[in-house]
Amino acid sequence: MKLIIINYGAGNIKSIQFAFKRLGVDAILSNNIDEIKAADKVIFPGVGEASSAMKMLQESGLDKIIPNLKQPVLGICLGMQLMCNSSEEGNTKGLGIFDVDVKKFSNAVKVPQMGWNVISDLKSDLFTGIKNKEFMYLVHSFYAESCAEAIATTDYEIEYASALKKDNFYGVQFHPEKSGIEGSKILQNFLNL
Repeated sequence: MKLIIINYGAGNIKSIQFAFKRLGVDAILSNNIDEIKAADKVIFPGVGEASSAMKMLQESGLDKIIPNLKQPVLGICLGMQLMCNSSEEGNTKGLGIFDVDVKKFSNAVKVPQMGWNVISDLKSDLFTGIKNKEFMYLVHSFYAESCAEAIATTDYEIEYASALKKDNFYGVQFHPEKSGIEGSKILQNFLNL
């Protein structure tokens, strides 16, 4: 299987690469458009600030490629947020794959949300073998609103979409690569799609 992790300058891509290595898959880090198009599966990671990450995607032409990929694509953390219509972070226009906007948590809660929280209302093969209310590791100040494309929700001040799906596109707000055995199961489920 040819698994590509998109390497566009925003992400903790090494920890994702190591997580797949533990599952017996050598993920290739690449920003080569032809290589990404030819992959069996694609991981779209992201850590950092939305507007600067989007700028990096635009400079490499990846903003035009990612929404047109036909194979399974998994956006992680900021990667998932960039797949939405827009983000309040840096007033950023997203890739528009998921029909939802990304908002900032209010000051009524500790921001960023950092640590373990549960995912509920699981609705996808991505969560095969995962119990409802399983704990996942999160670090984020912005969230995708609850919407029709949500395949998991999490409660932190409000209920938000902690995972999204549309066609061949999946997104998770949490970090499966840092979520222990259950997170590894989600990555394996993605490989099995």
